[in-house]
Amino acid sequence: MNDTREPRGRAAPAEVGALRLGTRRSRLAMAQSGQVAEAVTRVTGRPVELVEITTYGDTSREQLAQIGGTGVFVTALRDALLKGEVDFAVHSLKDLPTAQPDDLVVAAVPVREDPRDVIVARDALKFTDLPSGARIGTGSPRRMAQLNSYARSHGLDIATVPIRGNVDTRIGYVRGGELDAVVLAAAGLNRIGRGDEVTDFLSVDTVLPAPGQGALAIECAADNADLVAALAELDDPLTRIAVTAERSLLAALEAGCSAPVGALADLLADGQFVKEMRLRGVVGTTDGTRMVQLSTTGPVPETHDGAMALGRELAAEMLAQGAAGLMGERAH
Repeated sequence: MNDTREPRGRAAPAEVGALRLGTRRSRLAMAQSGQVAEAVTRVTGRPVELVEITTYGDTSREQLAQIGGTGVFVTALRDALLKGEVDFAVHSLKDLPTAQPDDLVVAAVPVREDPRDVIVARDALKFTDLPSGARIGTGSPRRMAQLNSYARSHGLDIATVPIRGNVDTRIGYVRGGELDAVVLAAAGLNRIGRGDEVTDFLSVDTVLPAPGQGALAIECAADNADLVAALAELDDPLTRIAVTAERSLLAALEAGCSAPVGALADLLADGQFVKEMRLRGVVGTTDGTRMVQLSTTGPVPETHDGAMALGRELAAEMLAQGAAGLMGERAH
């Protein structure tokens, strides 16, 4: 018989039967949390109410690289979970630190959205059609490194400009003529219904996405076995294996979320059957002058430990080629 008493230190639920979902306040976070809420209601039969939480990353105006990207969008949500103020939280997986707290568990990683980066440019221009000296806005050292590297190797003249802000703010820089283009995540634009504003999709051969980009993480208290089991209904095993390998590479490089590291695990299918997984990783200086980019292909890992090992192995090869010296200050 289950013990239904509230654990000591936990706040009582706001409403009997309702589950409280902790989410950041941004339009994108609210949109993706709303989609998860609907899915959770379908599998549990319980209503879900969104609890808006402001994180340090939302209020700080500094560049993410300066405030140490790792966890700045996550800590307040996790604190609310640990205090029992919410029952579960939805994160963009790429924002999660690679170290998982013992008392919290990622109960589900749903099917991944498009992991690619995209360009929103003036006059509906493609990346390679931007004029000489084009100013491209991004707050990501990873994007800067790869865009500058591609430009150097293809004789393009671009300037990457650090920016912050939500989707409207960033696209506003283009509409207002301050920038020629901005780089955003395809998944985010798709989730808020603005995918039609994309003027170019950046091939992963040009810009590898952030580890876990396009995927969500649904996190709850590890000791809430019933909720863990219910949320697990939303888990996609192949997405989880892929992002586990990507995040293992990031962790083995001892790099934080804001480091210039890209990684993507592609699932390679033969007909309808997924046969192999290709893990690619890249590290580079933000000016694009030095890059280490490697890949490995093998059977799809069947276990969490197998996916972790794949990421560590590729990271070791990258470190052997000098990746550590390209990341600036490493996260510990």
